[in-house]
Amino acid sequence: MTTRQVEHEITIGAPAATVYRLLADVSHWPQIFPPTIHVERQATGAHQERIHIWATANGQAKNWTSRRTLDPEALRIDFRQEVTTAPVAAMGGTWIVEPLGTDSSRIRLLHDYRAIDDDPQDLQWIDRAVDTNSTSELAALKDNVEHAHAAESEKLLFSFTDTVHIDGAAKDVFDFVNEADRWPERLPHVATVRFEEPAPGLQILEMDTRAKDGSVHTTKSYRVALDTRKIAYKQVTLPALMTLHTGVWTFTETGPGTTEASSQHTVSINTANIAKILGEQATVADAREYVHSALSTNSRATLGHAKDYAERTR
Repeated sequence: MTTRQVEHEITIGAPAATVYRLLADVSHWPQIFPPTIHVERQATGAHQERIHIWATANGQAKNWTSRRTLDPEALRIDFRQEVTTAPVAAMGGTWIVEPLGTDSSRIRLLHDYRAIDDDPQDLQWIDRAVDTNSTSELAALKDNVEHAHAAESEKLLFSFTDTVHIDGAAKDVFDFVNEADRWPERLPHVATVRFEEPAPGLQILEMDTRAKDGSVHTTKSYRVALDTRKIAYKQVTLPALMTLHTGVWTFTETGPGTTEASSQHTVSINTANIAKILGEQATVADAREYVHSALSTNSRATLGHAKDYAERTR
C-alpha cells in the first residue's frame, strides 16, 4: 500500500500570528484560496472542528469532510479527511507557520495520502491535484496577506446584501433559485444557461446575462446548495472589473408562510481594468459603484421574480 508524503512551503512578509489567524478561520477561505468554493464549519470541542469543503481539483468539483486540530500556541493545524471523494482513499496533513522575524514567516503545508485500491494512475491524479492546489493556495495566501493593507486602504474588497420579504414558503423561493437551468424562461436578464449537477447539491452554472446597457456577459460559477436554507457560490469566470466574486443566497422562514430571502456578495475590484471599462478618469470608488449597481440589479431582479413565483405557488 503506497502512502505518498509531500511538502510545499512559501515565505510570507507578515507576522506568523497574522498568517495563522487566516488559516484558522475557514469562513474566509473562498476569498483567499482559488480552489475553494465553500466551507461549512462545525465545532466539535476545544480546538477541534469538523469542516465540509467544496473545492476544485484538476478542474473537477469535489467535496469532502475533514477534522481539524488547531494549536494556536504552536501555530500548527493538523487535518485529516473523514469522508473522502474518489479517487482518494485517505488524505491528511498539517499547516505549520514558523516565525522568521517580527514581519516574516515560513508556511509549510504537508500532505500524506493514498489512492483507492493503490491504483497508480489514480495516485498520479492525486499527485497533480495536491501539487496544483498546494502551490495555488500558498501563492494566494502570500498575495492576500501581503496585499491586505493595500486592499483595505484602497477599499478594493467589499460586501453588500439585498433582501426581500416574501409572503410565501422558503422552499418555493429556494426552488426558484436552485433550478438555475430554468432561469432563461424565468429571468429576463438571463439569455442562456449551461447547467450541471455532478453530485447532489454541487452545481456548475455557466450563463450569459444581459447588462443594463444591452451588452451580454458570460460567467461561470460553482454552487453549493445546502438543504433549502442556503446556496453558496463562487464565480470562476469573472467580468473584467472583478478579481473575486463570491456570494450566498439565504432563505429564512420568518413565520407561517413568510420568508426573508437575501443575496449577499463579496467582491474585489480589478484595478487594471478600471480605465479600460470606465474611462481614464474613473476611480476605485467609481468601479465599486458600477459593480455594486450591476450585481444588485441582477440580484434584486432574481429575488423579485422568486418572490412572485413563491407567492403564486402558496
